[in-house]
Amino acid sequence: MSFLPLNHVYERMLSYLYISQGMSVYYAESIDTIANNLKEVKPQIFVTVPRLLEKVYDKIVGAGTALSGIKKMMFFWALNLGLRYKQNGENGWLYEKQLALANKLVFSKWREALGGNIIGIVSGGSALQPRLARVFHAAQIKVLEGYGLTETSPVIAVNNYDPRNIKIGTVGPIINNVKVKFGEDGEILVKGPNVMMGYYKQPELTAEAIDKDGWFHTGDIGVLEDGRFLKITDRKKEMFKTSGGKYITPQITENKLKESHFIEQVMVIGENEKFPAAFIVPSFSYLKEWCARHKIAYTSNEDIVKNKEVHDRIMREVDAANANLAQYEKIKKIALLPKEWSIEHGEMTPKLSLKRKVIMEANKAAYDKIYKEN
Repeated sequence: MSFLPLNHVYERMLSYLYISQGMSVYYAESIDTIANNLKEVKPQIFVTVPRLLEKVYDKIVGAGTALSGIKKMMFFWALNLGLRYKQNGENGWLYEKQLALANKLVFSKWREALGGNIIGIVSGGSALQPRLARVFHAAQIKVLEGYGLTETSPVIAVNNYDPRNIKIGTVGPIINNVKVKFGEDGEILVKGPNVMMGYYKQPELTAEAIDKDGWFHTGDIGVLEDGRFLKITDRKKEMFKTSGGKYITPQITENKLKESHFIEQVMVIGENEKFPAAFIVPSFSYLKEWCARHKIAYTSNEDIVKNKEVHDRIMREVDAANANLAQYEKIKKIALLPKEWSIEHGEMTPKLSLKRKVIMEANKAAYDKIYKEN
């Protein structure tokens, strides 16, 4: 099933691949009908971006939260097993026995919700949270993360269906006939027949992107794990320095924060400031349920983000994420925002990546409150 924009090389290349292999391609009616279309089409494969997988996961957790009694207990028992998943049976035989039971009782319903025939889901376009890959793999739904750019046609590396060629938390082995090396700053450099000839009628831009030795500079920072699995650590252009001269890699922190049920979207800020902070869009559906349980009046999103109890509770989630960060990386302050960022309002790309400059400009007052008020 296909639902990503066909004018983007990611979905377009895969459509060519499907056709070349004699596969049927079904197009979702819209982003809003994907859930129903999956049940109707019962596909074996689809490709997606992490943001949509996050939404699928949040919906599943939301449905589990709405359960009661033994069903709720079983759901969260299975979910916690999934979040602890390790490849190749590393958790031991007892865990594997429990996971087999969880798959029969709980995760089978997850697979049914995706049509019941899913062999693999390919994720690309931005960084996938490793916990999502773990829980879906535990549920026998293989989420295979890959990586590439329009300029590289687009694939550079991808996890594939062979268990020996999957490593959760990485974008997989580098594909055949493509070479990768790393610049002094960790930037991923690529050479191969997949690399573009250049930008059309823009020789100066082409010379910036492809050096005299033919290496394409991706603008991404990465490392090679186990000698063959590529791991992306951040976007070079999204890294920034605090006023203390320390480099902050926002995506790592953002992905950690998005593991919280309370947090829907997040953007780390603080370039040239004394400390990093974050704009946070709460998960309003989860927040409504939490407020109801704690007898906190919920009149509107605009009002609830100003509520001190809500702010303090979400700050506790931030502090939990901070525990795994270096002192200079820790988020010191947050601003809760009342509206989800979207493509329609220009804050996200069609691949559902953040347009950081747009978000920053739209929330200048919140930024000033963090950094300019005592």
